[in-house]
Amino acid sequence: MPTEKKINAVKEFKEWLDGSTIVISTNYNGLSVGDMTILRRVLRAKDVRYRVVKNTLAYRAADEAGQSQIKEIVKGQSAIAFGYGEPTEPAKALSDFIKDSRSSLSITGAVLDGRILSPEQVEQLASLPSKDQLIAQLLGQLQSPITGLANVLNGPLSGLARVLQGQVTKLEQQAS
Repeated sequence: MPTEKKINAVKEFKEWLDGSTIVISTNYNGLSVGDMTILRRVLRAKDVRYRVVKNTLAYRAADEAGQSQIKEIVKGQSAIAFGYGEPTEPAKALSDFIKDSRSSLSITGAVLDGRILSPEQVEQLASLPSKDQLIAQLLGQLQSPITGLANVLNGPLSGLARVLQGQVTKLEQQAS
């Protein structure tokens, strides 16, 4: 018979699953309490929820949410990061934390749009530029040909202006 606490935990986990854009499972074995606190603070700043879960409760919530692929990434001592915005942000935050702190935390997998990602694919996702950076790059590339065309069209006019300015300077020197 499940306790009220477990029922509430499954309900809360299911709600987090329903609203998330990406779910990343990590193995926190060997992570100190201080490091866990720092990690949670870093993730909270990126609008990412991070929670240690019991596997059986996670499996039950995944089934209730219709996301049974979660079962394949939750193994061993698991803590799960739930991202709600851009999918690259939680992956970057976890990857950066692992590199910067040299912690024993490891990514065991992720689910993005119903597709299971391996730890290597999560690392690749973390290395992608953010959506804002991609938009800025695209706008720069779209703007580049227009700028080049404006410079080409402006070239003869500026050349004529330099020739005329040179003539004005020459006439002023002759008049002096």
